Amino acid sequence: MDELARNFLNRYQGGFPIEEQPFAHIASELDSNADSLIDCVRRMLDEGILSRFGPLYDASSMGGSITLAALSVPTERFDEVAETVNAMPEIAHNYEREHELNMWFVIATETPELLQQAIDHIEQTVNLPVYNFPKLQTFYLGLQISLDDSGGVCTRPIPGPLKQGGMIIDEMDRNIMQATQEGLPLQKAPYTEVAAACDCDTETVMRRMRRMLDRGVIRRIGAVPNHYRLGLRGNGMSVWNVDDARLQELGARVGRLDFVSHCYERPRRLPLWPYNLFAMVHGHDRDEVSEELQEITALLGSDCRENDVLFSTR
Repeated sequence: MDELARNFLNRYQGGFPIEEQPFAHIASELDSNADSLIDCVRRMLDEGILSRFGPLYDASSMGGSITLAALSVPTERFDEVAETVNAMPEIAHNYEREHELNMWFVIATETPELLQQAIDHIEQTVNLPVYNFPKLQTFYLGLQISLDDSGGVCTRPIPGPLKQGGMIIDEMDRNIMQATQEGLPLQKAPYTEVAAACDCDTETVMRRMRRMLDRGVIRRIGAVPNHYRLGLRGNGMSVWNVDDARLQELGARVGRLDFVSHCYERPRRLPLWPYNLFAMVHGHDRDEVSEELQEITALLGSDCRENDVLFSTR
């Protein structure tokens, strides 16, 4: 990776400016020019170094519902069920993980009623029970990848508190979201391109996107690295059965670890699932993740009765 790509990725996994000529602004900071920077971002997308570039939206902050759900799928049916689940527009992510519950996916909808309808549809279509794990509280969300001059990769927390609030979106907000949900246009004036798609002026787009960012509807705007492509191939969903009386304190402490990208309280589903603390951990390989899990184990101590880690395989 060349110096321009590395510097852009390190600095702009969030904080991409909302202004008329953002690429020119950033390029001046990086001793480059707008055309070269746009070509650089396009190349990283084409090569899979970035999974996306643009705003990341939070369904719950705009009145929608989002949950993590799981299925226990017989091996011989796995591909068939995955294809059925993935065909639904409500599905945001879907992973095969090593556990009896071997398919894990995120469902996002505009209302709680539609969320339950999506769960019911999956159960009826694939004839398997869906285990629903809604987020009860967030301890941490965000992970930044940092690349050094030799190509080494490390992780660090994204600074700043989680934004709270949310807002009711109107038709123009919805149009802007639809025009940017797959990323910002790679043009010198990307917000002008969005405005043309929404049949409004550039200032309206920028004002509304600033408001969505301030209220947490947009979590951040910037480059989203592909962890696997950059060498972080250890991806484990660690789960912990923590004493409820200590969960608030201990969940916050786990969320502050620099290798944790997501940390939530989610409900237990007894008897199959006794865990109430979920923490996504990342490392270069499974051995590194195992070392990170030992750190969490030591932190939780006797307040954790049992734990597991579900590595993603697909």
